[in-house]
Amino acid sequence: QVQLQESGPGLVKPSQTLSLTCTVSGGSITTNGYGWAWIRQPPGKGLEWMGAIVYSGATYYSPSLKSRTSISRDTSKNQFTLQLSSVTPEDTAVYYCARYYGLDYDWGQGTQVTVSS
Repeated sequence: QVQLQESGPGLVKPSQTLSLTCTVSGGSITTNGYGWAWIRQPPGKGLEWMGAIVYSGATYYSPSLKSRTSISRDTSKNQFTLQLSSVTPEDTAVYYCARYYGLDYDWGQGTQVTVSS
């Protein structure tokens, strides 16, 4: 069974770049057909799909975040990474990494990131 674990700083200052890593076990990030996504949930709001990197290495981003978001991967470590630049307090959220196949998702436990000076 696949397991996903987010890691990264819990506090980021405004204007800095938020960087999170998702470490995957129990499944390869290059397995055909699977996508690997970053999703966040700000306090009191719904889930927001930020972007994904699929098994081939292709990336897809939410139009609203595309200018500030970069997703990459390290296949040797079976990890994928989110970078979100020029953060503001509005980027405060619980950040999740997830694996998807069609509409089926497997989720990490999530990590709280607060943007504050």
